[in-house]
Amino acid sequence: MKDLTIYHNPRCSKSRQTLRIIKDHGIKPTIIEYLKTPLDEYDLENISRLLNKRPKDFLRKNEADFKENNIKDIIENDIELINKMVNFPKIIERPIVTSRDKAVIGRPPENVLELLNS
Repeated sequence: MKDLTIYHNPRCSKSRQTLRIIKDHGIKPTIIEYLKTPLDEYDLENISRLLNKRPKDFLRKNEADFKENNIKDIIENDIELINKMVNFPKIIERPIVTSRDKAVIGRPPENVLELLNS
């Protein structure tokens, strides 16, 4: 059985669809509702490493928190950006699904198949 964690927002249709795909494959993932259980710097650094992306590459730039807090001004500073992501979790792209050594962003939800089929 796959060891998966989904960083989930149940109000997001893409997040719900991604979770459904995982469950339809007979996998019961660890579900972290990251708006209720905020991620810390270590979590986000690990996700960045697993995604093989910089923090700026898994941001929601259209969120009010992104715009209202001038986060675009620090977008190239990974350390400061991760700090903002901790403080404003709505700006984190969703859903993110991790396995032991890899992660994908569930946009589109079918991206999770990359983890399920590996």
